Amino acid sequence: MINGVNNVTQLNNVQNIRKTDNSARINAESDSISVSKEAVEMAEAYYLDKVAAETPDVRADRIAEVKARIKDPSYLSDAVIQSTAEKFLTSIGL
Repeated sequence: MINGVNNVTQLNNVQNIRKTDNSARINAESDSISVSKEAVEMAEAYYLDKVAAETPDVRADRIAEVKARIKDPSYLSDAVIQSTAEKFLTSIGL
């Protein structure tokens, strides 16, 4: 019926008033969060793990540089060989 449309309009007015009343009751306090020390540590560990996974194990640029030096006959001398041997033995704890 056509008369029923007017009743719907009145219902909408009541719903709008309720929405306004509810929104006026909201507190104006600010939101806050707290993160535990363990959560911060886990986030840091996750980030470091992600960075480590994305970092290549082999530095191809450094390997190419060393190979080029070794091919140069003037680079290999007794002093270089002795220094390399000492660094190697130190790194393995001898």
